[in-house]
Amino acid sequence: MESVAFDLHTLELLQFPKIREMAASYCFTSLGKERASQMNRVDSFDVLRDEILLVTEMVKSLSLDQTPPFAGLSDIRLLVRRASIGSQLTAEQLLQVSDALVCTGHMYRYRMRLHETLMTLSELLAPVDDFSLTAKMIQGCIDPRGQVLDMASPELGAVRLKISVIEEAIQVQIRKIISDPEIKKILRYPNATFSGDHCVLPIPANHRMKIQGVVHRTSSTGDTLYIEPARVAKLSSERSILKAEELREIGKILRRLSLEVGKYSITITSSLEILAHLDLVYGKAKFSNAFLMVPPIIDKGSLLLLKQARHPLVEDLLNKQSVLQSSTAEPKKIVPIDVTLGSDYRLLVITGPNTGGKTISLKTVGLLTVMALSGMHIPAFDGCIIPKLDNVYADIGDEQSIEQSLSTFSSHISRISEIFKKVGEKCLVLLDEMGAGTDPIEGAALGRAILDGLGEKNCLGMVTTHLGDLKSYAIDHDFAQNAAVEFDLETLRPTYRLLTGRFGKSNALKIAKRLDFPMELLRKAHRHLKKKRKGRKLLKLQREKQEISIEHSLALQADVEARKQDILIKQQEAAKQREIDKAKALSDFRLQLKAGDVVLVQRFDKQGRIVRIDQKKGQAKINIGLGEWEIPIEEIFPIVQND
Repeated sequence: MESVAFDLHTLELLQFPKIREMAASYCFTSLGKERASQMNRVDSFDVLRDEILLVTEMVKSLSLDQTPPFAGLSDIRLLVRRASIGSQLTAEQLLQVSDALVCTGHMYRYRMRLHETLMTLSELLAPVDDFSLTAKMIQGCIDPRGQVLDMASPELGAVRLKISVIEEAIQVQIRKIISDPEIKKILRYPNATFSGDHCVLPIPANHRMKIQGVVHRTSSTGDTLYIEPARVAKLSSERSILKAEELREIGKILRRLSLEVGKYSITITSSLEILAHLDLVYGKAKFSNAFLMVPPIIDKGSLLLLKQARHPLVEDLLNKQSVLQSSTAEPKKIVPIDVTLGSDYRLLVITGPNTGGKTISLKTVGLLTVMALSGMHIPAFDGCIIPKLDNVYADIGDEQSIEQSLSTFSSHISRISEIFKKVGEKCLVLLDEMGAGTDPIEGAALGRAILDGLGEKNCLGMVTTHLGDLKSYAIDHDFAQNAAVEFDLETLRPTYRLLTGRFGKSNALKIAKRLDFPMELLRKAHRHLKKKRKGRKLLKLQREKQEISIEHSLALQADVEARKQDILIKQQEAAKQREIDKAKALSDFRLQLKAGDVVLVQRFDKQGRIVRIDQKKGQAKINIGLGEWEIPIEEIFPIVQND
């Protein structure tokens, strides 16, 4: 799957690496987990659309109890590569390869059973070859414990038979020796034992001359010698020669099996890459089910529309906390947000109190956009639209560059300067607490300049600020709009809802009163505030702008819905055209069939060679295995070739 990188710093700020980890945890194999850990922006619009469709179809397949059969699949790419260059694999390694190849066969048949509506999944799996025969060849030579079987070759069976005859002769000789009354008297214990592969007798050192043979070891005290009798030693020598021959035969078998694997290395590796992609899609689908996600609509334009969007990491944290809480405690629930950008306005200026949800709103929009552009579902309501952006840039949080000894303000300015060097029209910019960390007047001036710059770049943007002077910016510029995080004046607590078309107040004095701030100081604060407050003028301007745009907002809502339907219709038309092209290609293939062509026969799910074809009757005689069959032409399909 083609992809190019997101801005790395932005991914860290948005905590996308944690999303990768969560998606990886739902994958079945190390192949899928590896891909999940590397998820990034999908460059091609068509590939991105198909990737999201794959996840959607996988969600449906899981609901239909059609889970992909991943059992046995592992990362055997290195083993296959080694086999392709002539290296000999061990019996254990060949068994691992065999298990993975059995999985390819299961996947081949899984594709045939897929529901007819899961066409994109079926197309993804079409190039996967069935390597069951190679797997059976390995399993016919090696048992589950990793031992090469006697039947693996006639030569191995013959040499092992000779070894067993020799070993039986050794046992006969040993039994004969230890049954001798004279020998019985001097044995340390009544049975023979082994020293390596040699059968030995425990004899006291002072009786050494009573048994002719080879001393293989002595006890720690030196009182006992372990002697292999001469008659047995001769048989052991013959057995050693046969054992060496056995090892040579086993080596031949392992080399033969390794060469068989290496012969198909390109197609095996290609199939493994597809199954790795399938496992990534499976992980995304399981993740989608766990968090009630929906497929986003990808727009070639600039419209970004999120409905009841939820931050998955916050939701996961709240879910874990609710499990740990007592049953009587009311569980905390995430507050979803609605956001629109890129239609009537491109820039959203969010204001409101601290801990009111401004930053999490920025992170939610940024993270869900990154997830969608990586081919994932998003936690929101159906009908969300994400534009096909080139990149997402963020400056969020009170970060400080220790290496450069920069202040918080300098760190933010440095980051924003870096963003402006890279940002273009097809980008989303997220700036948190813009203008903070310096003199409010200068900060506001700088903030306005930054907003002007974002307007000139014609990109999408969301910024948060505490500076009152920036609240009027959206009133004076058509490409910008105000938004506020809601604050409950009765409880003096934030509700975390994002309200577009409003600006927020800090409510600092009301919060201070609730926290028992000295009343005398509060009165002084109110007197100072009356001298400088411009809020009424700002409210009036905001109200006038809202009254002017009421009818326009209704028209905007209708326009957004129309654009959404237009996108869906175009996607359906594209899918229909692909099916038409596919049907035409299949028809052309069948018209050009001739004797000798190798084809796939759907009825038997096997390959066969055409013996004779009659286009008028729509019939073909095909050789399959040991028999010949009359097959209707509509049951004949091309063999899918791997790239």
